[in-house]
Amino acid sequence: MLVTTQPHTGPRPALTTTVAKEYVHRASLSEVFLTGWHQTAPDTFTVTAQWPRSHSFYTTDHHTHDPLLLSETIRQTFPLLTHAAYHLPFGHQLSWSHFQIRLDPRAMRIEPTPAEIELHVTATNIRYHRGLPASMTMHYTARRDGQPLATATTHFHCHTPTVYQRLRAGRATTAHPFHTAPPPPHPLTPTTAGRTHHHDIVLSPTPHPHHWQLRVDTHHPVLFDHPVDHVPGMLLLEATRQATNTLTTPRKPHIITHLDITFNRYVELDTPCYIHAHTTHHNPTNHHNPTHHITATQADTTAFTAHTHTTPLPT
Repeated sequence: MLVTTQPHTGPRPALTTTVAKEYVHRASLSEVFLTGWHQTAPDTFTVTAQWPRSHSFYTTDHHTHDPLLLSETIRQTFPLLTHAAYHLPFGHQLSWSHFQIRLDPRAMRIEPTPAEIELHVTATNIRYHRGLPASMTMHYTARRDGQPLATATTHFHCHTPTVYQRLRAGRATTAHPFHTAPPPPHPLTPTTAGRTHHHDIVLSPTPHPHHWQLRVDTHHPVLFDHPVDHVPGMLLLEATRQATNTLTTPRKPHIITHLDITFNRYVELDTPCYIHAHTTHHNPTNHHNPTHHITATQADTTAFTAHTHTTPLPT
């Protein structure tokens, strides 16, 4: 049977795909959220993304997108732009030093279709070495379906393979990096950490209140999407989120709307890292807007410090 088709005469539909997974340092295509980018002015860009209505790790509790899904979307932009726009060769390493984000929880609601995200990015404080970026700051204004979603700022460094080997003092290998990681300790109860599944818990209880051991499960399919020789930054953000959750449970459901984190050093896979959290109130008579402080130490050295604010969600 011969089948014929009529020539297409109308406007062709826009076709959507993701950016190359290599640009965002992901091994799995399903973990790539960016769909495109273009330059709008010197050191100024627009990056597009799409969020699924559900995700295996960035869960959608209370009909609301996970704020760490937004953080991961932003994290994917700086390898994308350094490689694609600033021509940083593959094999160079990026290291996070600071990340701050403020989001509007009303714009995080789950809708009947996937969320279309547009990030307006401006790069500043760019330091070059031999024609390639060595460090920079990126500023973000995020919109969802044209409506304000969030603002963010991140600062990071770019390292040549030689510099990275020197920084890592012999640890810089991704051939078999996980053999140094001990089995992860016993996890917190999922409800305490604000998660559903034990395998997503990144904190382990200790005898001291609000003090945990970082739980590093190198078999986690999202947090360890590909071999790395240190604990990924997104795992540290998840530890910050879970520590925050322990300070707010069992109050009404909430979402982190402000996160400010400074990374001081790499967190190693083979040495225990401890997380401590406490809460302060700007006004002792008003406990509606507390600040949660999270600190990580490894080998008696501060690995990162973070500050978070949360906002209650409608139930």
